[in-house]
Amino acid sequence: MRIAASAPGKFVLSGEYAVLDGAPAVCVAVDRRAVVTIEGHGGDHHVVTAPGFSTMPGRFTVESGELCWLAGGQDFGLFETVWNASRPAPAESPLAFSLDTALFRDAGSGRKIGLGSSAALTAAVATALHSLGGAGAAPVAHAAHRQFQDGSGSGVDIACSIAGGVIEYRMADHHATPMKWPDGLYFSVLWSGVATGTRGKLARFGEQPASPSRHELSKVSQAVVDVFASSGEAPAVIAELGRYTRALQRFDEAHGLGIFAAGHAALTEQAASEGLVYKPCGAGGGDIGVVLATSRASLASFGKSAARSGFTRLELSIDPRGAMLHDEDEP
Repeated sequence: MRIAASAPGKFVLSGEYAVLDGAPAVCVAVDRRAVVTIEGHGGDHHVVTAPGFSTMPGRFTVESGELCWLAGGQDFGLFETVWNASRPAPAESPLAFSLDTALFRDAGSGRKIGLGSSAALTAAVATALHSLGGAGAAPVAHAAHRQFQDGSGSGVDIACSIAGGVIEYRMADHHATPMKWPDGLYFSVLWSGVATGTRGKLARFGEQPASPSRHELSKVSQAVVDVFASSGEAPAVIAELGRYTRALQRFDEAHGLGIFAAGHAALTEQAASEGLVYKPCGAGGGDIGVVLATSRASLASFGKSAARSGFTRLELSIDPRGAMLHDEDEP
C-alpha cells in the first residue's frame, strides 16, 4: 500500500496580530507543499523519516492509540502530537512514514523560509492519518498545531493549509471563508534570509495591554476584507493595503515588536514612493514580505531593487488546492 498527502504553505496578507483580537485576516496559500507518504514496512515497528531535517529515523509502536517511541523521537515532536490527536485505526502491519518539507528551505543555503512549513506539514500528516481511520483532518490539525506551539498562534496558517486559495480567517471557531484574488493585482514574495522567532513576539504581544494602535489595526484589518468583498478591484485593494501597512507600522512602534526590522522598513518606504505596497508578513522582523502592484513591470523593477538590498524573490503562485490525499491504497 502507498498513501501520499500534501498541503500548501502560505503568507499572511493582512490581519497579523489583529486576528488574535478577533479581527479577520487575509491569508494566501502558495505552491510550496509539504508532502507525507506512507508505505508498508517490513520490520516489527513503525518508522518515520524526515529527509533533509533529521539524519536519524524515528522508530515507534502504538499502545492504546498513542505513539510510543523506541528511538529517535526527539526530532519528531510535531508528528507525535498530530498522531495522538488523530489516533488512526490500528495498522495490520508496520508502516513507514516520510515527511518532506524540502520546498520550505532555500536550495542553496538550506535555511528555512517562513512560509508556514510546520502548519503545512501538520495539515498533510492529519490528512494522511485521516485516511487511516484517524479523526477529521481540520480539527486534528488545529488542535495538534496549537498544542505543539504551547497554545500560541491564531490558527490562520493551519486554516490556509487546509483550505488552499485565498481565505478570510477569523479565530473564533477557526472560521475560513474563500475569497477571490482581484484581477490585475500582482504580487511577489521576497525573502530576507533572516529568520524570526514567532513565539517570542506573540508572547510579548499577549502580555501588553490594549492600545489605540491595536484598536486601529483591528479596524483596518476589517477594512481590507471589506474592500475585497465590495470592490475586488486591484487599485482599491492596494490603496486599502497601503492604509493597513501604515497602521501596522504605528502598531509596531507602539508595541516594540520589530515587525519592520531586517530591511522591511526600507522596502516599505521605497514601495510607497513608487506607488506600490510592500509589507512584512506574519510576525515580521525577518523571513518574508510581499510587494503588490497593478503592473508586472513595476513589480519586476522593485524585485531587482530589493535584490540589491539582499532580498530574494521567491517563485510562487497562489495554490488553489488545500490539504489533499493524492493516492488511495494501491499494491
